[in-house]
Amino acid sequence: AELRRRLLVIVPGCLGLCLAGAGAFAGSVLRPDPAWIQRPAWAAERSPADSAEEVPVEALRGFTPEVRRWSEEIRRWSAEFDLPVPLVATVMQIESCGNPQVVSSAGAQGLFQVMPYHFAAGENPGDPETNARRGLAYLAGALADAGGQVDLALAGYNGGRGLITRPRETWPAETLRYVAWGMGILSDLESMPAESANLQAWLAAGGAHLCARASQALDVSG
Repeated sequence: AELRRRLLVIVPGCLGLCLAGAGAFAGSVLRPDPAWIQRPAWAAERSPADSAEEVPVEALRGFTPEVRRWSEEIRRWSAEFDLPVPLVATVMQIESCGNPQVVSSAGAQGLFQVMPYHFAAGENPGDPETNARRGLAYLAGALADAGGQVDLALAGYNGGRGLITRPRETWPAETLRYVAWGMGILSDLESMPAESANLQAWLAAGGAHLCARASQALDVSG
């Protein structure tokens, strides 16, 4: 999606096809440095994906309670789509903070912020299983197109898979920020710490508003 001057901190994915500053949350001025995008160790060691069975639920403890609410589903979806558990959790975190009811200003819906035209007739975009099936199929395709490079897959999810083969300097500023947030969180959490500095910065930059809405929708605490 293209950057508006008001600086969107997170722009739920719209499966890479949602332009003009859409998102479930539009917010704040804190921005990670797009030049700093570090690939987590597991991404280098396991390509394209890790085994969900080898990732304990405790690996998700650094995420917010609203995302941890989906721990078992994240493990199952990760195995189904051959995606790394931390990657699926990170995308859910910055897209919806685990709120299956959230709808962006551009119409992207649900846990993985999928645009309506990705659903078949009669499908319910707000259904978590349906939303995950559509969103994670797109993410898996992006990871395959990117040759297992997680940063490129995140760029493709946010800005369209066509970005994967384009030079980074041509990416929209929003996509650079999206990738920097995502890779920062993944790098922090690869050793399973109790807290991610990048996730806390994302929350302070406006993500907390998205998570408050998720907490209310899910009735989650702590």
